[in-house]
Amino acid sequence: MHSAHPVARRGLLIILSSPSGAGKSTLARRLMAWDPSLRFSVSATTRAPRSGEQDGVHYHFLSETDFKGLVAEGAMLEHAHVFGHFYGSPMAPVRTAIEAGSDVLFDIDWQGAQQIRNSALGRHTLSIFILPPSIPELRRRLVTRGQDGPEVIARRMQKSWDEISHWDGYDYVLVNDDVDETFARLATIITAERLRREQQPGLADHVRRLQQEFEEGHG
Repeated sequence: MHSAHPVARRGLLIILSSPSGAGKSTLARRLMAWDPSLRFSVSATTRAPRSGEQDGVHYHFLSETDFKGLVAEGAMLEHAHVFGHFYGSPMAPVRTAIEAGSDVLFDIDWQGAQQIRNSALGRHTLSIFILPPSIPELRRRLVTRGQDGPEVIARRMQKSWDEISHWDGYDYVLVNDDVDETFARLATIITAERLRREQQPGLADHVRRLQQEFEEGHG
């Protein structure tokens, strides 16, 4: 059923991936401030809630049976098994958001990005990979965070390289040597992608109206 006034645009599934320390979290925060209508995808997990975590806000907390049931039904856009627990992105809230014209932001790795691109909502995805300017700079950023010891940093560096090796599976790749410049490019990409023909479901009706007006005026 089509409404008389179709939604001006369909939302995008915006996938932002990067190795740890490349500035993805900073850029995601800047995006949310730039456009408050953007929303983060709330992941589902089978792990127990931590202190202060709210169901439906930080995560959707599910039993393993329920989680596996959603996967079997094809109701997860992507999922993974990490440290003994399942994590995934439920499709229903994302579909609702994009059909209402809101973009949904995903902070996921290359494997999750690949699954989403191959999902039922794949044609509405926009995937962006953030690269660091250099490996020494990436290491410096991880060290200056002061959050981790040398062993953890070494593991993160290895994982970062694994992540970087999949850079060519993304629609856009940005080198984040200057966060202001990178953010400006990111905002430009999103602004343009929102105007893709298939993201504007009202266009066909508009062209039909134009045709009708043309025929009435030239009948």
